[in-house]
Amino acid sequence: MIILGRQGSGKGTQATRIAEQYGVVHISTGDMLRAAVAEGTELGQKAKVLMDAGDLVPDDIMIGIVDDRLSKDDVVQGGFLLDGFPRTPGQADALVGFVGDRLKLAINLDVAVEVVTDRMMARGREDDTPESIARRLELYEAETAPLLSWAEDRGILHVVDGLGSEDEVFARLQKVIETV
Repeated sequence: MIILGRQGSGKGTQATRIAEQYGVVHISTGDMLRAAVAEGTELGQKAKVLMDAGDLVPDDIMIGIVDDRLSKDDVVQGGFLLDGFPRTPGQADALVGFVGDRLKLAINLDVAVEVVTDRMMARGREDDTPESIARRLELYEAETAPLLSWAEDRGILHVVDGLGSEDEVFARLQKVIETV
């Protein structure tokens, strides 16, 4: 399954809970990129420049990272929850190319722009400046929002209200997951 939503919508928090509850592997591309930046890898250095400007890492780099991760034994055996990928219909098509009919569900965690902006400013990450947040949210609307139509066209999209306590949101997510 994939979890979608604006940055700051609570995807990471809820994805961790889903992974624990259902035994799937939580794959956060944001965490993978931040680790590469911290380690100073070639990918990390390229990604840092883009992330600091609030830009998205290009499809070819992200597709390669995700394809490699999805081929690992833990994912093949336990299933996966992708958090932060795909971000575009092109990435989604590539994903279907590697996993085929194993992709069963796309959840959009719906939270208003004003709320996610406040949440991101409060978490205090180095790359969460007002300018980079505004840029990432603009890119989300332009590049990622079409992914919702992609998932809807395939009959796998479920929208979940992301406002409320962590437990309230998780209960809504469980209901969708268990229905699918």
